[in-house]
Amino acid sequence: MINLFVLQNGRLSQEQVEDRNELLQYANPIWIDVVDPEEEELVWIKEAFGVLLPELDDLGDLEASARYFEADDGHLHIRTDFLLDEEETSRNVRVAFVLTKQVLFSIHDEDLPVFRLVRLRARLRPGSVSNAKDVLLDLYSTDAEYSADALEEVYENLEQAGKRVLSDSINDADAAEVLETIAKEEDTNGRIRRNVMDTRRALSFLMRSKLLSDEQQEEARQILRDIDSLENHTAFLFDKINFLMDATVGFINLNQSKIIKIFSVVSVALMPPTLLASIWGMNYKHMPELDATWGYPMAIVAMVISAIIPLWYFHHKGWMK
Repeated sequence: MINLFVLQNGRLSQEQVEDRNELLQYANPIWIDVVDPEEEELVWIKEAFGVLLPELDDLGDLEASARYFEADDGHLHIRTDFLLDEEETSRNVRVAFVLTKQVLFSIHDEDLPVFRLVRLRARLRPGSVSNAKDVLLDLYSTDAEYSADALEEVYENLEQAGKRVLSDSINDADAAEVLETIAKEEDTNGRIRRNVMDTRRALSFLMRSKLLSDEQQEEARQILRDIDSLENHTAFLFDKINFLMDATVGFINLNQSKIIKIFSVVSVALMPPTLLASIWGMNYKHMPELDATWGYPMAIVAMVISAIIPLWYFHHKGWMK
C-alpha cells in the first residue's frame, strides 16, 4: 500500500495510490509512506522517482554502516526501530527511510501508531510541517512522546505490582502473577530503551549530514534532550523492577521456608512414637483385631486414610502449589 502526502494550505493531504499512473498524477509530494508493499509497487516508485527502496526482507541489517549512510546520489538512508506497544505485548518495528532533497520515503511492514498520529496532527495543524525533513523530525519527536506514554504505563503497572508484593494478604499464586507482570514490564522497558537509543543514533546521523536548517537542528537537539530524560527514566524503572523481583522472590523463599519448618516440626514430633512403634512392633498377644476377619481390610483403609488426610490438609493450605 502506497500513501502519498502533499502540502495543501500548510496541511498534509493524504492520497492512497492504487496504480503507477495515479502515482505520477501528484506533483511535488513531500512524503511517500509504503506499508507492506507488493513488488510491483516498489517498481512504480523507482520508475516515478528514481529511488530504489529496500525490500522488507532486507530491513534487518544490524551493522551501523548498513543502517545509516549517504548514497552516491546524495540520498540519506536511515533504518530505525519504532515502538509498537500493544495490550498483550510490545515489539520494535523496523522502518527504512530514504530522504531526498524534496521527498521522504518510508517503508515498513505494518502501520504504526506514531505514523498515524503524525498524519493526524499534520492534517489538523497547519504549518506543522513544511518539507520532508520536517516530517522525519516530527516522526522522531512523536516516537519519543509515544515512548514516554509507554513508560508511564509501565510505571503504573509496576506500582500496582508493588502494592501487591507489600500487602499482607499475598500468597504464592499472587506472587506468581506478580512475577509474570514484572517480567512483561521488564521486556517492555527494555524495548523502550532500545527504541530511544536507536532514535538517538538516527538523529545524530541526521544532524551530522548538515541537511537540516538551524531551526531543524534546534528541534533535533530538543528531541535528543527528551531522549536523555527517557533513558534516565528507563534506568530508574530497571532498578524498580529489580527491587520488586527481589522482594517477590524473597517472599516466595520465605513462604517455602515456613512450609519446610512445619514439615520439620511434624517429622520431629512423630519421631518418638515411631521409635516406640519400631521397638514394640505388633508383638502383643492380646490384639483383638489380629483374630478378626475385618482386621486386614481395616488396616488397609486406615493406611489410605492416614495418607489422604495430610495430603488434603497440605492442598487446602496451598503448600502443594
